[in-house]
Amino acid sequence: MSGITRVYLITGFLGSGKTTFLNRILEAFPKDRKLTLLVNEFGEIGVDGMLVEGDEIDMMEISKGSIFCVCVKTDFIKGLYELNSLVQPDVLLIESTGVANPSDLKKDLKLSIFNDRFHFMEQFCVIDAVHFMDTYRVYASLEKQVASSSVFIINKTDLASPETIAETKKVIGRFHPDPLFFETTYAKIPLESVFDLTAWPPPDSAASQPQNEISSRLSDEELDQFIDDLLDSPDLEITPPDALISAAYHWEGDNLEQIRAMAEALPASIVRAKGFIEENKRMYLFNYVLGTWTVAETAVPKDRIQHRNMVVFIGPPESMEGLELAAGTGQWSSKGVFQPYSPS
Repeated sequence: MSGITRVYLITGFLGSGKTTFLNRILEAFPKDRKLTLLVNEFGEIGVDGMLVEGDEIDMMEISKGSIFCVCVKTDFIKGLYELNSLVQPDVLLIESTGVANPSDLKKDLKLSIFNDRFHFMEQFCVIDAVHFMDTYRVYASLEKQVASSSVFIINKTDLASPETIAETKKVIGRFHPDPLFFETTYAKIPLESVFDLTAWPPPDSAASQPQNEISSRLSDEELDQFIDDLLDSPDLEITPPDALISAAYHWEGDNLEQIRAMAEALPASIVRAKGFIEENKRMYLFNYVLGTWTVAETAVPKDRIQHRNMVVFIGPPESMEGLELAAGTGQWSSKGVFQPYSPS
């Protein structure tokens, strides 16, 4: 087994098409390579992981905030430690939550407990061509994603005007003198132009030589102490997350018209909503992005859907009252609110 794991990070704001792009990579990924996915979701209930296509995929999900935020940094580091000591994949694909600030990732990958296993290769930023300018002006995390990325996939171009796309590229150009752009729909790009899925190991990497075997595995107590010391370090820099809240609602109705009525009644400040809905023994995906929504039958097998008739809504604190009113249009019950930031 090779001694290193190549790491690719997929960023982009909520609803930009990150999971679609991830599935493009999985479709092309060589079967003789060992791949692990790490899917990070903002809300308490994961949906994107169930939308990942492919069989026998080694996948780890981390919910309840951004892996780059202190709120779930412990889970992230523990997950990487398990990958380093037990799984040791050839490639690690990370799909971050849409409100993540990824600036700390490279530091985390170089922590001493990982024995130089992880080598950061590329950061992709999937851009929603329709909504980028509006979200960029409001959410600081999107600026951080743009500033730290190297490849930009401007998605949904069929729904945006040439002027809007040009303005988006101009904003990105403020951070990068010669950015690599792909204008596309459904996150479809020529993958061979951004990385070689078949080359292994990187020919110019000294780390391509087999690494020393892990001398000893840390106990749970030792790992917890390492992470506690890291989080207590005065050198630790963690950017506070955007002031967004995740709210989970359970649908107890029996007619999709109730879903549609709720979607039309949602306040404009709701940024994202997603969930699987069952009607007449058929499964549907409710997908909402900044006022645009669909309810469409899904091909995801029923046995993979862990949370049926649960929808996660994401928006600023002031949107929660309007969300509650919208839920009153149908048979909805609140299952809790998750707030990963301190309002103080």
